[in-house]
This record gives sequence, structure tokens and C-alpha cells, in this order.
Amino acid sequence: MDSSVNLLLLLLIFSTFFRQSISIKQSVILPLRAKKISSVSIPKPPNRVAFHHNVSLTVSLSVGSPPQQVTMVLDTGSELSWLHRKKTPTTPSTFNPLVSSSYSAISCSSTTCRTKTRDFSVPVSCDPKKLCHATLSYADASFVEGNLAAETFRIDNLNLPGMVFGCMDAGSSSNPDEDSKTTGLIGMNRGALSFISQMGYPKFSYCISGRDSNGVLLFGEANLSWLKPRKYTPLVQMSTPLPYFDRVAYTVQLEGIKVAGTILPLPKSVLIPDHTGAGQTMVDSGTQFTFLLGPAYTTLKNEFMKQTKDVLRNLNDPNFVFQGAMDLCYLVESTRTILPQLPTVTLMFPGVEMSVSGEKLLYKLVGVTRGKDQVYCFTMGNSDLLGIEAYVIGHHHQQNFWMEFDLLNSRVGLAQVSCELASQKLGLGL
Repeated sequence: MDSSVNLLLLLLIFSTFFRQSISIKQSVILPLRAKKISSVSIPKPPNRVAFHHNVSLTVSLSVGSPPQQVTMVLDTGSELSWLHRKKTPTTPSTFNPLVSSSYSAISCSSTTCRTKTRDFSVPVSCDPKKLCHATLSYADASFVEGNLAAETFRIDNLNLPGMVFGCMDAGSSSNPDEDSKTTGLIGMNRGALSFISQMGYPKFSYCISGRDSNGVLLFGEANLSWLKPRKYTPLVQMSTPLPYFDRVAYTVQLEGIKVAGTILPLPKSVLIPDHTGAGQTMVDSGTQFTFLLGPAYTTLKNEFMKQTKDVLRNLNDPNFVFQGAMDLCYLVESTRTILPQLPTVTLMFPGVEMSVSGEKLLYKLVGVTRGKDQVYCFTMGNSDLLGIEAYVIGHHHQQNFWMEFDLLNSRVGLAQVSCELASQKLGLGL
């Protein structure tokens, strides 16, 4: 990369606006807002963006000329960014291309339509107006469709002209009430048309707080004196197209799982992709929880139950499955303010481990009770119940890790950190 290219660092902490110097370049900071919404999926100097999260992570940008404010789900599991253009009861927040002088529709004969959409799960088509038409489907059975277009995206004072995105005028949502709170999605995988690929940044990072809804999204190098060195694991590369392997996802190799000090007896064949590509492990900010393929999930579930049988009471309701894939749930007294001590669950990758402990292991279901007890569910679910042929590491288990996605060196880096403290440091000066 040309070292003369300015690094952009965007940080959002509510409505704080200021500038400061990071490394040699000046940072540009603006606030991002978050909405409580449902999960969607299932060297330039840094851009940092602080976000809120609840079920999904969101960022706020402006698009078009004159600029229109939009709120978008941050999704490392998707390629094409998109915005709703048609206002309906379930999509009240929209982008209106008719009032933007910088909007440009993309024809189906263009190079972009013909060659840069090859990693879309559904092939693009040509609509009656000879425009490039895309349909995007997600693991929760939701979908959106519309035309590809180019437009100027703005992040504070940074203009990004000619960014390709989907201007969507139809679709179906699995949770319309919650999805109505955003305007669209910002795709951040390794595909040619992802937001990060079009920006040309070699890496980005984010950090999600476990205590509140603050977070930081940073484009570029994280030269932060207080940040621990990251430990890296390589991305799994697959040159041959396979039916169940997403070649532009952030795929890492899950080598094992342990509960406290017990390594689960999982054969290697359970953890690696098979000849169809099924079984890859994806790091996905667009999914809330973590999902494991059936054999691994069942083994983990049994070991976790074994180690917690004296401190947790099982719900014992075979018909109760949270979010369609999480069937290990517990009863906890409503008067209890903290959970009992739980065994740490560690996901093991080449070069790095991700340990999940305490409150990140059990999720309280709001409004769900049994008598005087509250219901909590184990935050790792069964991919088989969702019909997903993959392991997915959701953002709930990425809390209080500095997550770095290094596209240049094809690797993912992790460092444990207080993300609440990171937001404060980046918001109040280094």
C-alpha cells in the first residue's frame, strides 16, 4: 500500500466529536448509533468507529448527494452492502436514490455485474431495464433483492465515491419489527464488492464491550500503546469452489474445544471441512451467538452438563429450543443477582485460543419465566437445527476481545482487552 495514503480512524462514542493524532496521521471521529435488532445471518492509517450492540452491531453513515443518514448492520459474514429504498411499514428507514445527484445504476453488461459478483450465493440477473439485479438470502430464511448501484458514502469528512451497493426494493424478514429499525447492511467479508475491499484498507478491527452497548470499529493499523499484541491464526484458503464452502468468509480452523481443563474427544474429521466444503468455521459479526455442528455440539453440551450438574438446574423441557438451535436451558432463581461459577469453554485455533466464561455462557431470556425462576440458555447452539453446514463464531463470544481482520496477511488476530476501557481511551485521548 502507498504509505502516503491517509489512514482514516473513526470512533463513535455517543455524540462526542473531536480530532486527535494517531501514529502519524490525523484521525477522523464521528458518533455511531445502535438499534436493538435481530441477527442477520445467520497500510492506511486507522478508521475507528464506535458502535452500540445488543443483538446486532450497527454503524451510522451518510449516503448520497445531498447526504442521507442511514443505519446499517455490521456483518463480516456478508459481501454486498445494501440499503432499503422502498418505504413500507416494515422498512420505514430508507435511502431515496431519486434525490441523489451522485447515484448511478449499474447495467447488467458492466464489468462490475459480469465479473465482480461471482461469489454471490445467488447469481445476478438482468432486469427489464437492463440493470444488474441481485437477490441476497440469509440463514434465517430472510432475503432482499434489488439493483446494484454506485453511490458516495461519507464517514465524517471522508468521501467514498463510486461505492457499489444494493439498492433493494423487495424482501422478506424473519423478524420485521426488529429489522425495521435499520436501513440496511454493511458487508465486510473478503469479497470483491465488500465495503472493506472497495475502501482498499488492508485490515480492520473491532472491540465489543460485554457490559454496555459501546464498541469500536477501526479501519487500518491499530497502533495503540495500551493494546496488547495480537495472537494470530491463519485464514483457511480454498481455491476450488465447493458447494458448501464460503470462500470469502473469514474462515479459521477450529482444532478443538475444552471445558475447564477437559479437552473434548472430537476426531479431526468433525472439525475440518469435508469434500463438499461443509464444516468450515466462520468468524461472523452478523450472528449473535455461536453455533457448532451436531457432533461437536452434542459432545460439548454433555460435558458442560456434567460439570455444572451441582450448580445449575436443567429446564428439562424437550420442546423448548431458544432461537431454533439452543436446547440447553436452565432455571435460575429470580432473586439471584449473579450466576454460580461456571467452567470456562475454550475454542482452540492454531496459534490462539478464545475462552468464554461467566455471563457470556448463559443468556437470560427476557420475559420468560417458570414460576419464580428465570430461564437462561447456553449461548452455543446446534448448527444442524438451523440447517447450517458450518461452525459460526458469533459476536456474543467476541466480547472483550480486540478482533483484527488482516486481509493483507490472510489472518485473524485476537487480544483480550476491556472494550469499555478501549472505547474510553479512544474517545478521551490516548
